Amino acid sequence: MPTRIAILGSGAMGTACSVLLTERPGQEVSLWGRNAEHVRDIAEHRENRRLLAGVAIPDQVEVTADIDSAVAGAELIVVAVPTKFLREALEGLAPHLHEDLPVVSVIKGLENDTFMRPSEIVADVLGSRAVVALGGPSHAEEIARRLPASVVAASGDLDLARRVQELFTTERFRVYTNLDIIGVELAGALKNVIAIAAGTCDGLGYGDNAKSALLTRGLVEITRFGVALGAEPLTFSGLAGIGDLITTCISPYGRNRTVGQRLGRGETLSDILAGMDAVAEGVTTTESVYELAEQKGIDMPITSEVYQVLFQDKPPEEATASLMLRPPRGE
Repeated sequence: MPTRIAILGSGAMGTACSVLLTERPGQEVSLWGRNAEHVRDIAEHRENRRLLAGVAIPDQVEVTADIDSAVAGAELIVVAVPTKFLREALEGLAPHLHEDLPVVSVIKGLENDTFMRPSEIVADVLGSRAVVALGGPSHAEEIARRLPASVVAASGDLDLARRVQELFTTERFRVYTNLDIIGVELAGALKNVIAIAAGTCDGLGYGDNAKSALLTRGLVEITRFGVALGAEPLTFSGLAGIGDLITTCISPYGRNRTVGQRLGRGETLSDILAGMDAVAEGVTTTESVYELAEQKGIDMPITSEVYQVLFQDKPPEEATASLMLRPPRGE
């Protein structure tokens, strides 16, 4: 019998997952989106022209705005909805989702106010169920075009993580497993904060030395924060940590890096966000991480400066000076 997989969210990552998952024989895939007009356009042209132009969506992918049709017979749900919209989306979908359906989250962010990770939001809205977080360096633009990538599937349920590993692995997409879902989700969220800083560094023209130092110290911050919240330190040395951080901070596809780059060139945050089609998760994540770090007394100097640039109109040059002029200390 074919394995049916329902993808919730018709953005770039949801679309890329639909292309990826149909590469393996015996897998049926549906792609659901709540914007009926956008879904109709995808279905008609077999292409997500707004967010993933030039990538053909296989004919065997069912593209639909009908949630009952999308999840009919599904054995697994892939959730690809930005964190800021996740709770609202799941609340509307909950009556249609069978309680035994496991979930794969490809979301990288934290919820403002509650500070919940995506897997925690899923459990909070849908009830207790098995969740796998898929993390690591994985830009949708490259996955959809079958460029080689490696990621990690993390869950407290190792059998499910291995099942997800089997379903997602192709000759161009390698999946490892990990038990540390806390670390993988936090790494995926916090790297977006550092990516804004890295983009700002690029926009200011500070060069390779500055950016390398920023990434290195950024990883220290991410690890410090993650361990304080119960993650395993080694997770941040793997694909979900340093791997995803590098990709996000250097790639032209990185939305958060782009936000930072434009800030460094003198644009305002409101103007930048108004002109973006996709969501830059790092903006809201910065607010969440900054507030939680303040509450818990976690030293996060880069995050603090990014927060002040984003929300307190601090000039990027002054934020750089604040970091460079901190008191000398041991590494």
